[in-house]
Amino acid sequence: MNGAQDLGGQMGFGPVRPETDEPIFHAEWEKRVLAINVAAGAMGAWTIDGIRAARESLPPAQYLSSSYYEIWLAGLNRMLVAQGFVTPEELEQGRPLAPAKTPKRVLKGDEVASVLRRGFPYEREAQAPARFAIGDAVRTITMHPQHHTRLPRYARGKQGVIERITGCHVFPDTGAQGLPESAQWLYTVVFTGPELWGRDADPTSTVSIEAWESYLEPA
Repeated sequence: MNGAQDLGGQMGFGPVRPETDEPIFHAEWEKRVLAINVAAGAMGAWTIDGIRAARESLPPAQYLSSSYYEIWLAGLNRMLVAQGFVTPEELEQGRPLAPAKTPKRVLKGDEVASVLRRGFPYEREAQAPARFAIGDAVRTITMHPQHHTRLPRYARGKQGVIERITGCHVFPDTGAQGLPESAQWLYTVVFTGPELWGRDADPTSTVSIEAWESYLEPA
């Protein structure tokens, strides 16, 4: 999906101004939004790519005018409604109006630390050898899918070089759609600035992206 989150190479949004000594949270409510997202994700009703797709498919005007955790909250609300845990009316009124759907799992408070330490591994056993090797010249495919993808719009149809092979990982494009899990080899591909941004780009600049195997073709 070519959504509002995919801003690479676009102009007119003003300069990027890094915040000196930026805090992890800018307000107390942001901590609560993160905690609710962790607890809701542990219910097992969606994948990490599914919730990412819910955020990135927000209407552009809403996405671009929202802060980071406002986007997280809006994406979670969409997913909770889509999975039948709440209704739009309940969100609007801030209270339950009917018995809630029972989740597969409930993350208890005393389990949070160990669950976060353990993480959620997405590496899988490969079913075939990697198609590409370090140093191979590759070209990304050109596509404009209606569904979620991790291949940035600015890096489609561009030539790069395999910099690293990071193993076989869950493929996000299918995971975001709720399809059966599949896995592919994942590569770090490095591109030159001029290849991505044209002849006016800094010739010494490079950009690396993580690209699943089906995103790539031999150059």
